[in-house]
Amino acid sequence: MYQSLLGSALVAAASVLLSQAARVVHDWDIGYLTVNRDGYTTRRAIGVNGQLPFPPVYATKGDTLVINVHNSLDLPTSIHAHGIFQKGTNYMDGAGLITQCGIPPGENFTYEINADQAGTFWIHGHYNHQNVDGLRTPLVIYDTEPAALEYDEDMLIFLEEWYSNEFSVRMAEVLNPLVPFPPPPSFPYGLINGINGNDTAPITFVPGRKYRLRVINMSSTEWFKFSLPGHQLQIIEADGVDSVPHTVDGLDLGPGQRYSAVVTAHDTDQYNYQFNATLYANFVPFIPGMNPRYYQGLIEYKTGAPVKTIAQGDDRQMEWSDDVALKALDRQPLMPVDKSFNWTISSKRYSNNITLAILDEIPFQPPLVPPLFSAMSMGDLALNDTIYGPQTRAHVLRLNEVVEIVIHNPTALDHAMHLHGHDFQVTEYGPSGTQVDPDAPPIPVRKFSEWPMRRDTFVVPAFHYTKVRFHADNPGVWMFHCHMDVHFAMGLALTFVEAPDVLQKQQIIPQGLFDMCHRQGIPTSGNGAGNAGFNLTGLPPIPN
Repeated sequence: MYQSLLGSALVAAASVLLSQAARVVHDWDIGYLTVNRDGYTTRRAIGVNGQLPFPPVYATKGDTLVINVHNSLDLPTSIHAHGIFQKGTNYMDGAGLITQCGIPPGENFTYEINADQAGTFWIHGHYNHQNVDGLRTPLVIYDTEPAALEYDEDMLIFLEEWYSNEFSVRMAEVLNPLVPFPPPPSFPYGLINGINGNDTAPITFVPGRKYRLRVINMSSTEWFKFSLPGHQLQIIEADGVDSVPHTVDGLDLGPGQRYSAVVTAHDTDQYNYQFNATLYANFVPFIPGMNPRYYQGLIEYKTGAPVKTIAQGDDRQMEWSDDVALKALDRQPLMPVDKSFNWTISSKRYSNNITLAILDEIPFQPPLVPPLFSAMSMGDLALNDTIYGPQTRAHVLRLNEVVEIVIHNPTALDHAMHLHGHDFQVTEYGPSGTQVDPDAPPIPVRKFSEWPMRRDTFVVPAFHYTKVRFHADNPGVWMFHCHMDVHFAMGLALTFVEAPDVLQKQQIIPQGLFDMCHRQGIPTSGNGAGNAGFNLTGLPPIPN
């Protein structure tokens, strides 16, 4: 386990030293390497400085995180700090062809990220879905204030799935008009802290101590369940937002989600125990040994002590993490709604015989001009949704509007939805559509109680709707997309253009971002097509 000693005395001393903001500098050379991560398949992947996994990034609230990127790939690249709001620095969000053009092959760019939030995050590629092929690592920002529960040590556990083929190969199968859709399912292997889940190092516990486990699902498609039989977990954070401590048997994490939970070790080292990590997807066939895949590791109290096996029982009888059961620690009340959107997830087969995904009427596709550059260059017209192009699915918001989104998912596929630059109040789940299994129990309506939990990535389960709210208090252009990369690549995304009138006055795009666009022949002004006014000539035709 990635583990650091953070006893209460050490934390107190460190907080004094770290109260002064620092510049935390990393040099990243992003390039290809050949790896065998799962113990079965050797293939090309994307790493940093010749490593995969590459080291997690640590900072303290108030620091400035500086990442000097050199692109050694043969394609453009960019990186996104998932969960970081980038207030006042929308141009550092790293969303390829939305807030920047990619860093061209052989060139450099420096990201400066203000670490003004504390919690558990991650950094990943956001161009051509390079995160799926390995460009991803945890980001932990330590708080200068004490947590809701005291703990003695801080441990990081990051979970991934790993496919035998590169993402481009898998997407070529999905978008192949000559073969039936969907293609045969893939069955990835699970990784824990970067290696095959059954080979990971033990979690080391000392009797009587309290441990903060930071658990991250860095997968691109599948879910993980994580538990420590014989131990309970007290959730104190979800996606960088502190929660009222809430006790569960295990954590259920969709792609992109994170939790911190405090675990109290037993008072004796008489026995060792096992932890469980289950990689699963409810939208591919159940095949024993392939879906789900079960992984176990050692909770080591004493070297050589016997392992006490505790039957976990039926998942359905366990209490798993649940957004509407959590309460935000800051007790922010439910926000009143100013603007509402009601969308239904679907997919359609188009005239070119390709199936694409839809969140808002038609599939998403980036325009010719990254929308941030349009928002900054179009003056008052930036307040009009139309100028960004039809497939950008841009929705202009006024400053400080409270937006409610209701997403219906009448399909058999779960979806994990992520919004850049914000977190959501998760307020309600309920039934949507008709379940495939007529004998399945009815889906109940479940609502938050007292203070709705906030997070930046929420799940819309199969045959459910989910209601969320967010505060449009962060001028910029922000992606809202499914964090299952195949669905994102199929078009399950849109953009919010937030207070462009305020954005134009408050932010200045660094010259380096203009330069990298110009060197690739990408325009940096005008509407989505690079033209004046409402002339969108040059954009790809809307699929039929």
